[in-house]
Amino acid sequence: MARHLKIGNATVSRVWREYGVQPWRAGTFKYSTDPELVAKVTDVVGLYLAPPENAIVLRADEKSQIQALDRTAPMLPMQPGQIERRTHDYKRHGTSTLFAALDIATGQVTAAVKPRHRHQEFLAFLRQLDRTYPGEELHLVMDNYATHKTPDVKAWLAAHENFHVHFTPISASWLNLVEVWFGIIDHQAIRRGVFTSVKDLNAKIRAFINGWNNRKHPFVWTKTDDGSVEEAGATVVREAAEFASSRAAVEER
Repeated sequence: MARHLKIGNATVSRVWREYGVQPWRAGTFKYSTDPELVAKVTDVVGLYLAPPENAIVLRADEKSQIQALDRTAPMLPMQPGQIERRTHDYKRHGTSTLFAALDIATGQVTAAVKPRHRHQEFLAFLRQLDRTYPGEELHLVMDNYATHKTPDVKAWLAAHENFHVHFTPISASWLNLVEVWFGIIDHQAIRRGVFTSVKDLNAKIRAFINGWNNRKHPFVWTKTDDGSVEEAGATVVREAAEFASSRAAVEER
């Protein structure tokens, strides 16, 4: 670029820093094509910003295929001038699935670890939530994973009128705040962990959750000061439409 513009490399570097331009980086994104996008965004965000009185709003999901990885040599701890290091190779002892429901009003997490993530395990988790919050009106925010919509799950939910399900739009799992909590446990307890077995992995997951619930804090959904919940949903749709139009224009060239 410097050669093309006939300016110095330092000038290009300074301009990039000033405007926050980083051409060496690239990311990914995904937009939802859900025809009910606005209605679902409005519904879910409305629960976050103005939850129903005398009701509990839970964000539920599962984190599947958590690997119990054991390193082939002991981890080398952090030292002055040297970062923590672990072996590149590992032993894989199996996987586990973490089911979790986050109450953003308190930060309390109700969880279960299971060997699989079929609808049978999800039903067991729903029963656990029913025992944890007996007689409470529960508004459950979930994604569109097939396990959440099987006939058995639908029948169970229909028989428990205190459970009110709110589905996020297709390809919009970012609306479910339990995903934020999954990121926390992954970063603090799983990604850098050493696990000698699936049993060891599950025990350390439970220990983290117990510690989390002892120091829990509310999760707050933030948005700009201007605009309503409805406008937030409309903005998402507008941005998706603009992207689709720009992609179509590129494909026509």
